[in-house]
Amino acid sequence: MNYFKDGDIEGIVIRKMETYADNRGWLGELFRKDDPAINLIRGDSGFYPAMSYISITNPDVVRGPHEHREQTDYFCFLGKFRLYLWDNRKDSPTHKNKKILENADRLIVVVPPGVVHAYKNTGEEDAIILNFPDRLYGGWNKEEKVDEIRYEDDAENPFKIE
Repeated sequence: MNYFKDGDIEGIVIRKMETYADNRGWLGELFRKDDPAINLIRGDSGFYPAMSYISITNPDVVRGPHEHREQTDYFCFLGKFRLYLWDNRKDSPTHKNKKILENADRLIVVVPPGVVHAYKNTGEEDAIILNFPDRLYGGWNKEEKVDEIRYEDDAENPFKIE
């Protein structure tokens, strides 16, 4: 039984990273305070990162699925990733929708709380993810419970990686 149906998900922001290339390589703008999409993410308060991190995902490796109760993730994908999104928010007009992006290379994707997400490196080389979440991992001084609901080890979870 397929619990989720294909469709857009309210609150997800997906856009191609602005890049500028010359004979030295390229530069990509990851985050700008004056970006109108940023203010749509969290209403009048806007979206502001609380921290940043970089991670490497090896070829054919999946991270997730998991979700956050309060945290918004602001991902920047560098490499060949398949991105999975499931709207698990009961009060959302797009509840039970899923969206799969086949090649998230150089995409910026903002994932609000309650949207389950996972990604797989579908390339042949290590790939990079940058994240600028709006919450500190483990809270201030890492003294709080981590805002994460993990589904990876639950074989019965409805969030299926293809």
